[in-house]
Amino acid sequence: MAEVNLPKGRPDDLWPLFAGLETLDGVGPKTAKSYKALHVETPKDLVLTLPIGGVDRSRVGSIRDAGLPGMVTVAVTVGQHRAPSGRGPYRIEVDDAQTSFQLVFFHAKGDYLSRILPTGSRRIVSGKVELFDGIAQMAHPDHILPPDEAGDIPAFEPVYPLTAGVTQKGLRRAVASALALVPHLGEWIDGPLMDQKGWPAWHQALAMAHAPARPEDLARSAPARERLAFDELFAHQLTLALARASVRRGKGQVTQGNGRLRQNVLDSLPFQPTAAQTRAIAEIAADMAAPARMNRLLQGDVGAGKTLVALMALLVAVEAGGQGVMMAPTTILAGQHYANLRPLAEAAGVVIEMLSGQDKGAERRAKLAALARGDIQILVGTHAVFQSDVDFADLRLAIVDEQHRFGVRQRILLGQKGQGADVLVMTATPIPRTLSLAQYGDMDVSVLDEKPPGRTPVTTALVSAGRMDEVIDHLRRAVAEGRQAYWVCPLVEESENFDATAAEDRFKLLRAALGEGVVGLVHGQMPPDEKTAAMAAFSRGQTRVLVATTVIEVGVDVPNASIMVIEQAEIFGLAQLHQLRGRVGRGAAASTCLLMYRPPLGETAKRRLTVLRDTEDGFRIAEEDLAIRGAGDVIGTAQSGLPRFRIADLEAQTGLMALAQSAARTLLARDPGLIGPQGQSARVLLWLLEQDKAIKLISAG
Repeated sequence: MAEVNLPKGRPDDLWPLFAGLETLDGVGPKTAKSYKALHVETPKDLVLTLPIGGVDRSRVGSIRDAGLPGMVTVAVTVGQHRAPSGRGPYRIEVDDAQTSFQLVFFHAKGDYLSRILPTGSRRIVSGKVELFDGIAQMAHPDHILPPDEAGDIPAFEPVYPLTAGVTQKGLRRAVASALALVPHLGEWIDGPLMDQKGWPAWHQALAMAHAPARPEDLARSAPARERLAFDELFAHQLTLALARASVRRGKGQVTQGNGRLRQNVLDSLPFQPTAAQTRAIAEIAADMAAPARMNRLLQGDVGAGKTLVALMALLVAVEAGGQGVMMAPTTILAGQHYANLRPLAEAAGVVIEMLSGQDKGAERRAKLAALARGDIQILVGTHAVFQSDVDFADLRLAIVDEQHRFGVRQRILLGQKGQGADVLVMTATPIPRTLSLAQYGDMDVSVLDEKPPGRTPVTTALVSAGRMDEVIDHLRRAVAEGRQAYWVCPLVEESENFDATAAEDRFKLLRAALGEGVVGLVHGQMPPDEKTAAMAAFSRGQTRVLVATTVIEVGVDVPNASIMVIEQAEIFGLAQLHQLRGRVGRGAAASTCLLMYRPPLGETAKRRLTVLRDTEDGFRIAEEDLAIRGAGDVIGTAQSGLPRFRIADLEAQTGLMALAQSAARTLLARDPGLIGPQGQSARVLLWLLEQDKAIKLISAG
């Protein structure tokens, strides 16, 4: 595939759009600073800041023809001025065709009002009319114009988002000035798609979006707005498609195994892999056997069996004579992966080792030497494997678990550890399709959408915090029957932000109720070795109840644990609650998840908890979470690298995102160097929407 090099500089006709705001009518240095609160720093930002509403300013003969209170635009004859005697408002009597009413001004200067509203003159006034003590009043009209200038008031006037120091009038004037700078650009959208959708050209779409003629023109589905939203999504997807092409150009290694080690593992399993696992394993093996570098996302719901798929991928690397590494965000999770992978790896006759920040001195040096010699075939670790003294003999595959906790930069560093090592990213957080396209559009995706046999359904119930004693009695009986339970607290210490019960206090209460040695405690502020010891005691069944903060959210696997109590469940996000619930139901025993809440429940919290009670389908839960919270919150925009769009709406325009991905990939397949007319126009779009930065960043990876 030909490499795409954007022109070194921005195309000439775009430069005016990237000048300072002070180049626009009515914008001085002080106002330009105010605009920053709206994320507007250039004329380009301003033309992409669309109206959020509109006001009907069509003319009426009299305020009697309008529904009051309401917006009215009417011709009047100016009558008597009444200046306030004390601190009251300045009032001006006016007559329309049928009745009289008052114009009211607070803190007004009489000489200014006499100048713009001289007694006996005709004016067109537009503003909100309300009744006070039976008298109709229009306070501070939005428009006051002589009849011959009334054409300046549109019948339907756009309303923009504002911030301190910016007025509607000033913003509209600045927008008009910015629109005058917009050049006619070539077309980057396929003709047939434009015709099918009835979309206007880009220049026309901008003009239409800023001049809505009726409320329907403000809808997302209005042709002008939909086209501009598509442009943003298309530029983003084109960037991801270029990144994907760049990764595929990056020389990978052909890693092909003979299947012997994988067969050893399959023979040792007491069950058959699911069809979804088999499919994912085949997709990954095919990617690794290809000369291009693998860049694949493995998505699986809680308990869908990602560990087995990961091991099979690592064994392909070992069968080919290389090494594999699997990384997790925390020592607890890395330890859990190691504990789960080791028996299977040993069944296959493979050397597996763990490296974490806790390894010190001679022990660490010995592990590093064995790794550099190739004696360790599979390494499991935290981000400690990024450190410069960690060298592999022949790294073929790097697996990153819980990708949303690793930044893009760390992913790049990881890729540099091996000459063209294949990369597999795993997440146990089901991602709604629209976000998956926005965040991982550069990757190929494998989805595990079946549960392995032996997973028992989890019964979920909502319990008021007032019934705490009943819950503790239930635990006492369960412990007596030999069962184990998690008790999740929201915060470690008493906090002023949340009146949350501290894990320490809950541990003491449960220890007093259930007895010494029965209850363990683990939270994020404990020293790592204490955390590991507490987890190990619970895994061995030595402690029966584990009081924990959300450090147990991912990766903790104790099949005998069949009860999950989540305190103050109403303050957790849906995805997090779903992850926590996934810690139970891993064994043969019937499992329960109790969501304890403090009444009264708000509407949103009630909706979240009800969704969780009614379904165990992680993908449905993720879609609901997106609907309730919005895209940025679901993934955590700051760390997710999720793009911020000015016009497109990720939650509402899933179909448009999929269309943009397909259009971007089609264009690159047809014109890999973006050198044809449509490709050249697409380059201009990338410059316009400042995706050039993203291309440089991703190409560096």
